[in-house]
Amino acid sequence: MAPCVELHPVNPQPRLVAQAVAVLRAGGLLVYPTDTCYALGCMIAAREAQERLRRIRQLDAQHDFSLLFSSISQMAEYAKLNDRAYALLRKALPGPYTFILPATKDVPRRLADPRKRSIGVRIPDTPVCERLITDLGEPLMSSTLQLPGADAPLTDPDEIGEVLGGQVDMVLLSGVGGVRCSTVVDLLEWPPRTLREGAGDLRSLGLGVVVP
Repeated sequence: MAPCVELHPVNPQPRLVAQAVAVLRAGGLLVYPTDTCYALGCMIAAREAQERLRRIRQLDAQHDFSLLFSSISQMAEYAKLNDRAYALLRKALPGPYTFILPATKDVPRRLADPRKRSIGVRIPDTPVCERLITDLGEPLMSSTLQLPGADAPLTDPDEIGEVLGGQVDMVLLSGVGGVRCSTVVDLLEWPPRTLREGAGDLRSLGLGVVVP
């Protein structure tokens, strides 16, 4: 079974964060909390971990993953930001939003949308993610911890440890998880299009309803 540790939600323990970073740098896959739901994450270069993630969630090769960052400046290395997109991101992030943006050459082709050459990007509003990604020094490739056939993501820490402990390399827990995923906004064209309404408040960003 993978080590299962409890992180303080406001002041995550540096020793435990360092252990998680070591797991990631070794090509591992972990469960960790975000500001919305629990998620599965690994490094961009960890292809074997990405395949394990796909098997756990039973995702096909066309499924698009998100990249999680600790800052907009870090995000700009992987996503192209024009002035309008940058202004919107400054207003929304960190927060429960995923933005679809053009990918830079630093994003591997297997992770970008093959037709639009785009990528989903996030900066979660939680000290756990901020510390983990900052110490890692690069983004996390991420997917919501929702198992095949389930109507919602896993939320109970005990259940997460029992179900995932034998399938991942480390489990980071920090209380009960949420059930609403991030709000997804497409910034490939202007005005922005809301693709999924989730935990993020659209009105606070001046955005419209979900596009069918």
